[in-house]
Amino acid sequence: MYKIHIFLETERIILGIDPGTTFTGYGIVRGNGNTLKLETYGYLDLSKLTDHYEKLGKIFKRTLSLIEEFRVTEFAVEAPFFEKNVQSMLKLGRAQGVAMSAAIYKDLPVTEYSPRKVKSAVTGNGAASKEQVAEFLKRILNFNLMPEKLDVTDGIAVAVCHFYQHRFDAVSSAKSWKDFISKNPNRVK
Repeated sequence: MYKIHIFLETERIILGIDPGTTFTGYGIVRGNGNTLKLETYGYLDLSKLTDHYEKLGKIFKRTLSLIEEFRVTEFAVEAPFFEKNVQSMLKLGRAQGVAMSAAIYKDLPVTEYSPRKVKSAVTGNGAASKEQVAEFLKRILNFNLMPEKLDVTDGIAVAVCHFYQHRFDAVSSAKSWKDFISKNPNRVK
């Protein structure tokens, strides 16, 4: 008779990015079951660069280096919010696109979240301010240092939102043990 061990907890390393052409914030969280830990965070300061394509190249390269250095398994990005300025929307969309391209290049699943969805997942209020999101993250992830730029906490919030949204996907989508095992062969030993 065979023993079947099912591991419901799978470590996930999630990179969240808040893309921008002046500042791009990012955060990486490590999730295992219900446990969530902040691995790293930071931002790209692109404000001194004048060439838009150079900015996009920096976003692509930094995203790739984060994925490789932290062995990221999932990628989440904040969708550009609607702006009246079409040129600004286009630039934000490009920034988002190159970050997504880096994740796709590394064969990572990509998920996009609206700013309201991210705020709601972290604070329970889709209209929360950036400062409120930062305060909630300090409590959720148990860190005391406030990053210099709120673009950083926006990137962290995207990763936390993704963790909350997909925490129980594998278990809840299975209709039976046989179905669960067939959908999750890496969790059976």
